[in-house]
Amino acid sequence: QVQLVESGGDLVQPGGSLRLSCVVSGFTLEYYAIVWFRQAPGKEREGVSCISTSTRQIYYRDSVKGRFTVSKDNPNNTVYLQMSNVKPEDTAVYYCATDLLRGSTCGSTWFVRKLYRYWGQGTQVTVAS
Repeated sequence: QVQLVESGGDLVQPGGSLRLSCVVSGFTLEYYAIVWFRQAPGKEREGVSCISTSTRQIYYRDSVKGRFTVSKDNPNNTVYLQMSNVKPEDTAVYYCATDLLRGSTCGSTWFVRKLYRYWGQGTQVTVAS
């Protein structure tokens, strides 16, 4: 059974840092790309970052480039999203997702929500002073 479980969400002040984790099970992380999405209240779910199996492909949405870093720990089946210099507009529920049919790469359409079958339950990040 494929499962993804996010954690690490919290209330953080603007300019602060936070690390989100996505622990996966039911498949071998080493062979599949993982994508982070987020959804703010009243807004569409949007792609934040994608990391491929070999980490050769790493993508970020423009608004988080230079502030967020995605990484993976294959032996521990965990993908991380390190968030730095966070802003109020980063407030959202953050999800990790994958699709076993897409395989190992991110591709140019990595940010398209409907391409992913498996999702975690999400973790809330709130940026406020």
